[in-house]
Amino acid sequence: MTIWTRRAFLAGTVSSVAACGNGIGNTRGAKIDYRVELAMQQMFDEIPGTRDLADRAAGMLVMPTITKAGFGWGGAYGEGALLIGGAPVEYYSIAQGSYGFQLGLQQYAHTLFFMNQDALSDFRSSSGWQLGADAEYVFKNQGDNLSVDTTELRSPVVAAIYGRAGLIVGATLEGTKYSRVIR
Repeated sequence: MTIWTRRAFLAGTVSSVAACGNGIGNTRGAKIDYRVELAMQQMFDEIPGTRDLADRAAGMLVMPTITKAGFGWGGAYGEGALLIGGAPVEYYSIAQGSYGFQLGLQQYAHTLFFMNQDALSDFRSSSGWQLGADAEYVFKNQGDNLSVDTTELRSPVVAAIYGRAGLIVGATLEGTKYSRVIR
């Protein structure tokens, strides 16, 4: 038989209520917004030409921190915000799975620029969106001076990858899914 003291009962009640997060008072969205602002500034500093892309895009999905790990099987996860007119309108997560020869851990940021309203509408109306062959990539590697010539980019979706830290090597098959989350 368990004897409950007032102190034990109060501690159990408080921890049970704290574990039931219902979103009231949740500051997760504000934290994501702050990280998105920092990531955008880093992108503008590292990759010349992305500011012009941002000005011309119908919307941008900014993922400020994606963590990727792999040892044979691998995965990645991150959260970010969809910006329209420079303001966050929805929050998204990215989940990625991979298999193959791979080893390491890496963090990076990326931004998807939706260059026309159709691409943005397709993204927002889908239940989950998979990045396919219709996107062009802009990479910023250590030691390289890479700029974006926005007059040559014709794809409806452009992805910029920047802010890399860590190392992952290998050759894999992978799939990526973007999903809307409530924050």
